[in-house]
This record gives sequence, C-alpha cells and structure tokens, in this order.
Amino acid sequence: MIRKAEASDVPRIAEIRVFGWRSAYRGIISDEILYKDTLVTTDIQKWAARFDDNDKGFENYVYDDGILKAFLCIGPCPEEDKPGAFELGAIYVDPGFKSQGIGTALANFCEKKAAEGGFREVCLWTFEKNTPTRAFYESLGYKPDGATMIVEAYNAMGVRYSKDITQY
Repeated sequence: MIRKAEASDVPRIAEIRVFGWRSAYRGIISDEILYKDTLVTTDIQKWAARFDDNDKGFENYVYDDGILKAFLCIGPCPEEDKPGAFELGAIYVDPGFKSQGIGTALANFCEKKAAEGGFREVCLWTFEKNTPTRAFYESLGYKPDGATMIVEAYNAMGVRYSKDITQY
C-alpha cells in the first residue's frame, strides 16, 4: 500500500496537499493564502519540479490501496543542530480518509526507513497552533525538542518535534 511516488501521481499529490492545507491550517494561515494562493494547478507545477530535482534528497511516497489517499516526504534532516537525524518533511492524508490509520502507517514507515538508513532520531516541524496534528504526533511518541521558528511566509510559529528510534 505504501509505495514510491511516481511522476504520474503528481496531480493527486497536489490535490491532497491543497485540500489538506485548507482543512488543517484554516485559522492558522490566512484564507487569502489558503484559497487564493494555494491552488491545485500551481501545486502540480511545484510538485513536478520537485520530482525533477529530487527534492534535495527527500524521497516521496504515497499510500495507495487502489485510491491514492496520502503522501509522505522523508529524508535526512537538514538542520545543523540535528546531525544524523532523519526528517519527516511532510505527511498529508486526504481529509476524506483521515482517522483510518493511514497517517500512523506513514509515520511508522518513515521511522522504519530511517532506522534502515542508520538514523537514530526522526524530527519534524508543525505549526504551533495546529493542535490536532501535534496531538497526533505526541500519540506516536514525538515530543517538542525546544526548537521553534517563525514561518514568515505564513506569519505562523513552527515547533519542531523529535523521536528517538533506537528501538527499531
């Protein structure tokens, strides 16, 4: 069900990301950004470019059981204070398929890939005000590690979470 993403998946990935953003970030990011600037058509172009340049070492996966329901971007963490860490760069489940264990399956897949690559920790960023997502990651054992940043493009605070995966 989880497989490497292919270029032919780009339109569906873009659709999931746009509607996922609108569902998750309403009230965190301005409606102008979510409904005027974040469009499936422009997102398709961005995702196509990511496939062309290998997205700086990140790998893209999809959850596809006959219907592409979610996607995941993972790879080595670029943070200078996290040498040797792996990053869960993005995980989005189509809002119509949430609460079915898909996000958990993708997070577990990320941790397994990280462990197979010799990494001992997984980190991720989320918006401080995104309490449902924060609760989801906390339920999987992720904890805020004290790092924060202002995401200026969205005028929102980001919080980094980390998880030790040495048990794999």
